[in-house]
Amino acid sequence: MQVQSFHSPEITNLAKAMLQVQQALPHAQKDRENPFTKSRYATLNSVMDTCREALLVQGVWVAQYPVPAETGHLGLVTKLVHAESGEWQSSMMVMPLPKADPQGYGSALTYARRYALSTLVGLVTEQDDDAQGAMPPKPQSKPAAPLQALPRLDGVQYQSVAAQDGRECITATGDTRNKREMLKQAGFRWDPERKVWWRYATNAA
Repeated sequence: MQVQSFHSPEITNLAKAMLQVQQALPHAQKDRENPFTKSRYATLNSVMDTCREALLVQGVWVAQYPVPAETGHLGLVTKLVHAESGEWQSSMMVMPLPKADPQGYGSALTYARRYALSTLVGLVTEQDDDAQGAMPPKPQSKPAAPLQALPRLDGVQYQSVAAQDGRECITATGDTRNKREMLKQAGFRWDPERKVWWRYATNAA
């Protein structure tokens, strides 16, 4: 992930306004649970709700928009503009896409928006539950539940992925409509938000 910062030639008025904003900012509320790590985190809605009023009171406008990036990556610009003086500060984040499809793009955009905005305005939560998500997974010499050991189901594909806590997970996608019981018996759980069956590579919850 790459982050570049930019700002107008003068940012005195913006800096004064942002000082007042940061003094007024409460901690963002953790309003959702990560089904993979069983920990709570602040969503984009929570981040926006936490900082919106403080920014508007000080006359600071927020804009976030995607920009072209290298293949397989998302580029996002987050910009703060002081309405009265026109002074501005921005950052550009470039991060890899989890999947090269609309769902992967949307997921990456939401993820990038909440982290870019939180970073630029100085917003924090009481504890960063997603910190481990930015760390590479620990290498494993041999997965505890290799893909070939899973039940062979017509139309179902398995994929090994890394959860935000670094543990190995396996997802089951494809034609899973009539195979719920077999997937449950194999230890899979249904994630209604991501609309995917998943399980840890180990049997531990």
